[in-house]
Amino acid sequence: MEETHTVRICSAQIASVWDDPDRTLKKAGIFVSHAAASGAALVSFPEQFATGWDPHSGSPAEDCKGTVVSVLRELAKENNISILGSFREQNDPLPKNTAIVIGGDGRVLAKYAKVHLFSPGGEHEGFSSGSELGMFTLGPFTCGIAICYDLRFPELFRLYAEKGVQAVFVPAAWPGSRMKHWELFITARACENQMYVVGTNTTGVTPVETYTGGSMTVDPSGAILNRANEAEQLLFCDLDLDVVRKVRSTFPVTKDKREDLYHALSGRKY
Repeated sequence: MEETHTVRICSAQIASVWDDPDRTLKKAGIFVSHAAASGAALVSFPEQFATGWDPHSGSPAEDCKGTVVSVLRELAKENNISILGSFREQNDPLPKNTAIVIGGDGRVLAKYAKVHLFSPGGEHEGFSSGSELGMFTLGPFTCGIAICYDLRFPELFRLYAEKGVQAVFVPAAWPGSRMKHWELFITARACENQMYVVGTNTTGVTPVETYTGGSMTVDPSGAILNRANEAEQLLFCDLDLDVVRKVRSTFPVTKDKREDLYHALSGRKY
């Protein structure tokens, strides 16, 4: 049997039903079934899609046996597709903004709690930050997870690249007022680390912000492969591992890094 080096992924650009996970999850089920029917191996939803992103939300936090994760696990099994979702994870003293990946058999493949909290919006007042990477396997790919504001911190993506990650999925609630930064950071993180970066953004108006979609996938050379408009939609892309390998082999930029010099110039002890 011939080995395949490609995998089809899907960004589900969905508008949350504000603070109503039951209704949002019901709508999400339609997106999941369509993504699976179109051959996607994974469908990714935006940041905190079940309720809408709110740094001061009064919505109850859940564990992996709560409503959001339980429904996503059932949807994954029913449709035999991996799902990247998001929920307010129980944690003391404050919940975590957590993305979770569930396999087509309903098993949890990875979890990632947002490392960089959006302090300009007060997220640090309502959430605890994460401290671990989130990695999983999708077909031939080793994948990583980042969330929204994490895009502004290249160190996280460099860590993923050093661990052999070839694609990073970024669920987000990125406001329409800063869309030029969304495109800039996704393109930069992909190009500088020679990996695919898949940004899945929300859309619609909430009490917190106005969102305009623009979900996009960028390849390891920095080329934008696709981009959504403002409407709710499914955005598909076929990722090719051979493209990652070719870019990294023909333009081996990482060999020219000067880690020893960076450490010396920083004046910090590592």
